[in-house]
Amino acid sequence: MTRGLRWRVFVLQVGLMGIFAFCAGFLFWGNSFVHNMVRDELVAQKISFPAAGTPSFTAKEYPALQQYAGQAVDNGPKAQAYANDYIGHHLQAVAGGKTYSQVSSEYLAGGSKSTTLAAQRQTLFMGETLRGLLLNAYGWWQVGQYALYAAIGLLIASIAVFLALVFEIAAARRRAEQTKVSRAGGDAAGRPALAGR
Repeated sequence: MTRGLRWRVFVLQVGLMGIFAFCAGFLFWGNSFVHNMVRDELVAQKISFPAAGTPSFTAKEYPALQQYAGQAVDNGPKAQAYANDYIGHHLQAVAGGKTYSQVSSEYLAGGSKSTTLAAQRQTLFMGETLRGLLLNAYGWWQVGQYALYAAIGLLIASIAVFLALVFEIAAARRRAEQTKVSRAGGDAAGRPALAGR
């Protein structure tokens, strides 16, 4: 490898290391920002799972949620569990599994006169809205989680490029020392060091 090519490789490695390290740092920051934002917003809502042993929160009816009993909804996985397994479960019982859109269509088709459909429509609207907001929080939490994974990957790549750079520098020094030794040996023998090359 010529000296000019070696310098180009060094510059490329230093550039890659800088780019990878910058991107990793930005993604670590992004992870922290998203998780803190989601946590702060969820905590402000003061949503909590029912306490363990509550008659309306039995292990038979809510087996997947027992691990969160009595806890505040303060992160993405808890928001997803509360939205799907708690609110979703309650919404299934409101109008026999019908959605807000279905109940609203029936209500409007009946001339907006049914008080039962009006109550179901309002309950489903509020429940599905809250469920959607919690799932949105979960989605952003996952974006932050993926940013963390990408940051770790880029940090590993940056370290790998750094180690390759250190190896190249050590190899270049070793080659320079070997060239000096072979030149000194050739001069001591009374012939040019590069003879025969």
